[in-house]
Amino acid sequence: MSDDAKSYAAAEAKLYQAIARRRIDRARNGAIALVVAALLANAALSVLLIGFALQLAEYVGPALGGLIVTVIVLGIAFLLVRYGAGKLGALGGDPEERAALAAGETMA
Repeated sequence: MSDDAKSYAAAEAKLYQAIARRRIDRARNGAIALVVAALLANAALSVLLIGFALQLAEYVGPALGGLIVTVIVLGIAFLLVRYGAGKLGALGGDPEERAALAAGETMA
């Protein structure tokens, strides 16, 4: 009887492993496409920002034009990092969730 249970468990584990491999194989090309798209978007954004700096350079000079665009982009990046870091705090749960979990632990 225990040999049957072991065989069944091994077969089920192999089935889940095969399902996981199939899903990974099917998703691989999508992940590659997303990475390439992100790289192309990054290149396009770089070109756009360089264009802004060059256009601004006609009025304030190349060094100051580049500096102005850099400061603006770094400011936006800073705000996005603060926003993103704040949202990642939700991974630890909110106070209401932590209280419910603590209450559940005391019940057990």
